[in-house]
Amino acid sequence: MMNIRGEQLLRELFHSWKGEDVSLLDSLPPSGSYREYCRITASDGSKIIGAWNTDVRENKAFLCFSDHFASLGLPVPAVLARHSSGMAYLLEDLGDETLLEYCTRRDFHRELTVEVKDMYRKVLSVLPAFQVRGGSGLDYHNAYPRAAFDRQSMMWDLNYFKYYFLKLARVPFDEQGLETDFKTLCDFLLEADSGYFLYRDFQSRNVMIHGGEPYFIDYQGGRMGALQYDVASILFEAKTNLAPEFRQELLETYLEALQSYAPVSREVFMQHYYGFVYIRTMQAMGAYGFRGLYEKKPLFLQSIPMAVQTLGWLDEHVTLPVSLPALSAAWRYLARSPRIARLASEAAASAVVTVPGSEASADFRTSGSVSAGTNQEPLTVSVWSFSYRKGIPEDTSGNGGGFVFDCRSVNNPGRVEAFRNLTGKDAAVKHMLFGDDGMKLFLEHVTSLVEASVANYLERGFTHLHIAFGCTGGQHRSVYAAERLYQHLHRREGLRVELHHRDMPRQDVS
Repeated sequence: MMNIRGEQLLRELFHSWKGEDVSLLDSLPPSGSYREYCRITASDGSKIIGAWNTDVRENKAFLCFSDHFASLGLPVPAVLARHSSGMAYLLEDLGDETLLEYCTRRDFHRELTVEVKDMYRKVLSVLPAFQVRGGSGLDYHNAYPRAAFDRQSMMWDLNYFKYYFLKLARVPFDEQGLETDFKTLCDFLLEADSGYFLYRDFQSRNVMIHGGEPYFIDYQGGRMGALQYDVASILFEAKTNLAPEFRQELLETYLEALQSYAPVSREVFMQHYYGFVYIRTMQAMGAYGFRGLYEKKPLFLQSIPMAVQTLGWLDEHVTLPVSLPALSAAWRYLARSPRIARLASEAAASAVVTVPGSEASADFRTSGSVSAGTNQEPLTVSVWSFSYRKGIPEDTSGNGGGFVFDCRSVNNPGRVEAFRNLTGKDAAVKHMLFGDDGMKLFLEHVTSLVEASVANYLERGFTHLHIAFGCTGGQHRSVYAAERLYQHLHRREGLRVELHHRDMPRQDVS
């Protein structure tokens, strides 16, 4: 469920832009960032994306970059409106299909389809336009948090890997030796030409497929840097774990497309390419450690097996022109440690979504969102609304327990004559309850309790959670609360969410 302040700002912004109230606001699932997104539906059925983020500087970077890229005709979402606070903005809706989803939905066999391969080729062919044309004339003063992928940026990434992966995973390493190797690796990478736009987080989740063409999103962390980083980011992405042969083919596709924008020779590019593969892989592993090992979010643990596998592949096939003995020892420990293998195995049991034809697709497969425990069944969350006059809905799963929330402490729209024949799904009732402070506080506490249970159930491999909202007639407050919780949960990975309005009048079901 979107933060209440964020939702208020987006509703205000939508009204000032469109001249009408929001018909439906549906929270989108959270990702690795702290930004919040929603899909807003207008009265005519058209849809746009709303974004809310309290980090005004990050928002400014995204909006300024978007303006610049759009002026060059590059494929990015159109910015429709901006809130004066700097904390909210509206974007063109490019749909729900990312490059990752495009791949996994089209074929679950072990070989990539021609269609998927062609889409990857398109993506790698468009990338140089962003890096070279997009980087030319871009005001890097708006970049956030730094204007360039410089030594400081590199050290942040390397220490992220050290403190949030190596230390949390209890990987032994030589502290001083590691610091020496960090300096050596930075010196080596800083030799590469860095006069281009570095997307920073160029991965399959940040490429949308719209109308059969790729569109790029989430470039707010971009800055000036080397070409090699973004290529390494998408070709060695743990989530997709592309087969080495296809990675090489895509690398050649990229290098050929690059010649239309900058005369960079293959030899010059390759001198530093694998060094950037290493630093990007370590940065990603730091993120998996922070989100997975520290924040205990199972979704991020799922990428560890492929990241470890990447380090093993690099150790076997790549020799860097600099000596990094302490780092190499840590990499080899990760690739060969039984303890890390067990951690990888546990993460794999949570069913990593992998692209067909990847190295992992023979071992790690899923047909949808599944629970993060060892049980392959998803966690089903049943959300009910009901009338206390007719009793509490029975949990037929046999699991027992769960939550029953009493909405009767909230002001009742049914006492308003105009709302008497409406339900909690109707716009007028939703508008009233959205502005009710009692309902806001109620839902904040409910969401906090449910989130804690969902996280625990996912971690322990439980398969069912029953949640029921009751009010006097089962028509207004309980229906609204159930709808809001369903919107908050139903797009989250690892869950199957069911919604039941047991006692809502049938003629009012929309």
